[in-house]
Amino acid sequence: MRILVEITYNGSNFLGFQIQQQGRTVQQQFEKILQRMHKRHVRIHPSSRTDRGVHAVQQYFHFDTELNIATSQWQYAMNSALPNDIYVTKVSVVDEQFHCRYDCLGKRYRYKVYQAAHRNPFQSGLKTYIPDTLDLDKMNEAAKQFIGTHDFTGFCSQKTEVESKVRTLYQSEIVQTEEGFDYIVTGSGFLYNMVRVLVAFLIEVGKGKKHVEDVPKLLESRNRNNVPFTAPAEGLYLEHIYFEDNDLTNDFGNNIKIHRKKSLQND
Repeated sequence: MRILVEITYNGSNFLGFQIQQQGRTVQQQFEKILQRMHKRHVRIHPSSRTDRGVHAVQQYFHFDTELNIATSQWQYAMNSALPNDIYVTKVSVVDEQFHCRYDCLGKRYRYKVYQAAHRNPFQSGLKTYIPDTLDLDKMNEAAKQFIGTHDFTGFCSQKTEVESKVRTLYQSEIVQTEEGFDYIVTGSGFLYNMVRVLVAFLIEVGKGKKHVEDVPKLLESRNRNNVPFTAPAEGLYLEHIYFEDNDLTNDFGNNIKIHRKKSLQND
């Protein structure tokens, strides 16, 4: 039986999702509980492996089990044993062919920034503080340049090991908030540190140190040295996982079909 688990967590005190040899991770917390219940090791498979300090409003993982336990009892058992910075929001039974990673059609991230005369200790770990005055209109104009299918080699960590760095973005925008701004980005998938590099670049645009017209040239150059900064992890949230085509279509309409067609042409 394959079990799908929807979770939310505050990533401030985790070394990330993926299990490490030493240190506290989200995967470690769940596999410890499942091992106690099964009397053996049970591996979980996530939709995304968030980095150290990154939060998740919505994250999923699945695992296989021979235990005949109601979904409500799975949820109760996990939440009873979990620390206060993780919570299981839903548990369901899925087809054994379903896979959290390979059946994920898209993800949405939100990066939260607050701006004020001084740091707010109550925002520490939850939002990134930027005291500078920024041109949000220019930042939004630059953000929209990333929509579509592009090679994001120049906008990800040099440690990224995947062969193809071509990704499709359906949404990329700056939204002003009462405290500062959010950067919202939705795509078919993301590379290591990609969202944080995009944010760092957009902040440089807001300061007037980079420009909207730089985007096509930087994408074409595929050179990470041209975009040397990475925004802190603390403001980043994995906000939504898309498993259904209808959800993507409802949010982004015909743009999905257009960008997928271009993506196939570029493969």
